[in-house]
Amino acid sequence: MRSREEVDATLQVAKLDPAELLPVAQCLNFSSDADAADCYLLQLEPELCAELEAGRSLVIRGDKDEHAVLCSKDKTYDMKIADTSNMLLFIPACETAEQLCAEKPPSVIYKQIAGFSNNYWEVRRCRPKLKKLKKLLMENPYEGPDVEKEKTLTNPKYTTDDLLDQIQASKEEIMQQLEVLKACQIEGYWRILDFDYEMKLLNHVTQLIYTESWSFSKVPLSICLQELGPLEPKEMIEHILRSYGGQTIDEGETFFEMNEEKICRATAQMLLQNAVKFSLLEFQEVWQQSVPEGMTTTLDQLKGLALVDRSSRPETIFLLNVEDLPEDSQERFNSLFTIREKWTEADIAPYIQDLCSAKQTIGALLTKYARSSTQNGIKVYNSRRPIS
Repeated sequence: MRSREEVDATLQVAKLDPAELLPVAQCLNFSSDADAADCYLLQLEPELCAELEAGRSLVIRGDKDEHAVLCSKDKTYDMKIADTSNMLLFIPACETAEQLCAEKPPSVIYKQIAGFSNNYWEVRRCRPKLKKLKKLLMENPYEGPDVEKEKTLTNPKYTTDDLLDQIQASKEEIMQQLEVLKACQIEGYWRILDFDYEMKLLNHVTQLIYTESWSFSKVPLSICLQELGPLEPKEMIEHILRSYGGQTIDEGETFFEMNEEKICRATAQMLLQNAVKFSLLEFQEVWQQSVPEGMTTTLDQLKGLALVDRSSRPETIFLLNVEDLPEDSQERFNSLFTIREKWTEADIAPYIQDLCSAKQTIGALLTKYARSSTQNGIKVYNSRRPIS
């Protein structure tokens, strides 16, 4: 360890005036067990620092074949290693220039370097990776109590903790997506309803509304459970009401206002799911006849669910669900341009809207991944790269 005299001699060789420096010198040396492999630096933005300072946790999520992400309670961050040309030293109890007193007499204090690193992890806000959530739940969709009795114990089921272990997203983002997928908890496990069973439940509800001459804006929960309870589990009846309606309370009683767009959209999916393509005019006629009386169907209800081909004769429509497209931006565009060579912005927007970050527009996304041109006076977009 250096003495004060050795420190002064070093300053003299370096041609530094001790009067211009603080009187206290800190002498650093590596501890015997200092190792770069033991230390990892994580650079955090103020919002994430505040999470830790408040006593909340940050969780790193990802399987061995996945790129790790960092999750707070409600946001997801991509993690990348950043190299630095300067060695970063970890020195416990090291004092900054502001902490060292200029009034003290010249002296030397000794500090040990506990570790070092030539890189650090930096994090950047990213979209949660939620496609895997639907994939896991669709391994074992719920088809009703009768079918459930016939299933074996080996059919996969997932609790909230299981999903948190496997999905690269924050808990809040996962719970929001479960709601979007119309998933529900059955005996402690998250399940997606089989679509045919879901439509069966919805049909029970709409038929009861018609039979009782109720308004779709005020459907009483208690009578629905009483009348339909003998047909299906009451939990499933209430779940379908929550999935396709909004809850209201009137004089202490629970009612649901049924959502016309959701019901029309689900009906369209039922009609389109088994057809490769459907004549547009024929589909619109059958669709309107299939929805509950009093509801009106419009093609705007099908954004992100079905695609109309105006170039074919006759015009056709086919199922194209945004939920089934790749999560990666480039893969998403490749998939879309494989389906159709040229897109208008109005047609492609519902299929890329979810790819936009908080500060990114659809226009910016199209500029990055597509090339624009004019066709018959209409602006269209095609791929920037060859599609195999």
